[in-house]
Amino acid sequence: MIIFSFRRSLKNQQPRFRSTTPIDLLQPLRQWLNGLEICDPDRARLICQLVPAQCPFAQEISLAGLIHFKIPPLCKLNPLYEEVIGLRFRALCYLAEKCPSEACRYC
Repeated sequence: MIIFSFRRSLKNQQPRFRSTTPIDLLQPLRQWLNGLEICDPDRARLICQLVPAQCPFAQEISLAGLIHFKIPPLCKLNPLYEEVIGLRFRALCYLAEKCPSEACRYC
């Protein structure tokens, strides 16, 4: 009788370790990208060359006039898009400050 009531009380209890907030596995990478300092013109140029200024276009793959599948804009697939664009912006600001003639090239 005691064991039966103990089991019933265990079934009714919620686990204490369950969290209501979702775990963001990319948060350390986001913090690292946001914390990167641009202190070298060569690094700033490299970042501006590698990161596009705007989101690449969506594509529709078709054959004989029939749409087979659609590729969404790549920025929607990248969970770190905001951080990467922020890094590019900081690199562009650094170039505008240190080498004003080169900053226009990457706009």
